[in-house]
Amino acid sequence: MAYAAPSAGKQLGKWQFERREPGPHDVQISIKYCGVCHSDLHQVRDEWGQGIFPMVPGHEIVGEVTHVGSHVKKFKPGDIAGVGCLVDSCRKCTSCLNGLEQFCENGSSPTYNGYEQDKKTPTYGGYAHHIVVHEDFVLRISEELNLAAVAPLLCAGITTYSPLKHWKVGKNHKLAVVGLGGLGHMGVKFGVSFGAEVTVLSTSPSKEADAKRLGAHHFLVTKDPDQLNAAKGSFDFILDTVSASHDYNMYLALLKRDGVMVCVGGVPEPIPLRASSLIGGRKSIAGSLIGGIPETQEMLNYCHQHNIVSDIELIDISYINEAYERMIKGDVKYRFVIDLATLK
Repeated sequence: MAYAAPSAGKQLGKWQFERREPGPHDVQISIKYCGVCHSDLHQVRDEWGQGIFPMVPGHEIVGEVTHVGSHVKKFKPGDIAGVGCLVDSCRKCTSCLNGLEQFCENGSSPTYNGYEQDKKTPTYGGYAHHIVVHEDFVLRISEELNLAAVAPLLCAGITTYSPLKHWKVGKNHKLAVVGLGGLGHMGVKFGVSFGAEVTVLSTSPSKEADAKRLGAHHFLVTKDPDQLNAAKGSFDFILDTVSASHDYNMYLALLKRDGVMVCVGGVPEPIPLRASSLIGGRKSIAGSLIGGIPETQEMLNYCHQHNIVSDIELIDISYINEAYERMIKGDVKYRFVIDLATLK
């Protein structure tokens, strides 16, 4: 049993389907919690194209191992485990061999709205009772943390952790985080934990109190021209988490010489970029996509050690369509998580 979108733009409802039987290297997980990512909304509405329907979303999965294949060595029944955005890859290309399966040169297998490595069998995500995944793409989860609040780490967590680690953001750096949503609030938590001086850039003055509560040192309202002018040339790094259309050039002006703006929000349409926004200060604009399996496990271990989880609102699965509407309005602090015990 699952919740699925029957076709593009349609509301999600109950859908019955069969998972494969666990093979020798597979782990079967009874799903306890599944985070609701903004990309779930993009995909069920087919805003990125090539949607595979019926579609069962969900790639922030935490649950209990109920069965393992005969050759599985990493897990046993009763373990708490997670599944993120990937369920397989070719395992042979340079990216895969370097633990960067998200960049698999032969096409990785996303947890939903994609295909297994046979390129024929559709994948279905975590808005469901259980999932079956090869052990190499299953992650260890600490039982010492709030498991519902851990679920969004499997996407929102690694999506922000990975670029901050790649660009070695830390002490003596000034980091700006654009947007205080599901991704942005995790960017603030990691940036502060890594020792950076963190500023939240937001169009909403009402978010200042929450930004400070999450650990941000400063808050800048981007609709205020005076605040923008005062901040020009201020930041070493900008982590842009916004998935709606916005002005890259405005944010690039806030970087120091040799500064880097990293985009992790999946904006569905092209955004104009002026060359002068880059060449005047030898600035860079870059992108980052989740993280590979080794780095995702590293992130989960770091969160265990430093007691970092997402701020969530736990919902019944029957509320998912209303949750999507609220997500569009930014009315969630800061990630919806589905309690799969409510899937009858």
